[in-house]
Amino acid sequence: MFDNPYGTGQTTLTAILALTNLLAAGREFCIVGYGWVGKGLARAADGLGGRVTIVEVDPVRALTAHMDGFRVAALADALPDADVVITATGLIEAVPVGALGLLKDGVVLANAGHHDREIDVPALAAAAGAPIEARRGVRTYVLDGRRLHVLVDGALVNIAGLDGNPIEIMDLSFSVQALSAHHLASGAALPGLNRFPDELDALIARTKLATLGIFLDDTTDAQRSFRASWAL
Repeated sequence: MFDNPYGTGQTTLTAILALTNLLAAGREFCIVGYGWVGKGLARAADGLGGRVTIVEVDPVRALTAHMDGFRVAALADALPDADVVITATGLIEAVPVGALGLLKDGVVLANAGHHDREIDVPALAAAAGAPIEARRGVRTYVLDGRRLHVLVDGALVNIAGLDGNPIEIMDLSFSVQALSAHHLASGAALPGLNRFPDELDALIARTKLATLGIFLDDTTDAQRSFRASWAL
């Protein structure tokens, strides 16, 4: 909810621009996947002046992307116009070998999802042959006369290509991990899979807000009584 859209969303775009020295404004971004990471990427690219197309197989997420103001299209319709393609699915072959022929000359390919198998770099290498070392972290494959620029060999671009997420966002993730360990050690969790307690999420959020000098109002007795009357 925080690490992925705000941290990865920002640092992925930062890494792509640092590695390529390209201008984001006016460029066509194709973002494959509209989960937490994809939402952050779309917001960041849009904020930099890019035009964003979302590719998504989940109908609810696709509809959400449409309602958020982004173009939604199938992969075959989105790739031919894309200047920058960013995968964010957490799966494999988000840009498969069969889609390589759809990519235009000069396209930048980057992965912000999970495995380094989201972009089928081995298939691209097999089809194109030895790449050109265009810049640090940028390998250019020439396929049928088209230059396809792959960032950090398809690994997570914000981590392999730059510094990863800033501590201002990672402190939230580390707090969840630390409090999860404490919760388990205290014996409060039952055997099996447990949901992270809502009260601990609230504690982390309130503590973070306090460090920012932000303090919230509380509900009144009347409001709490009214809310309790609707409890199941």
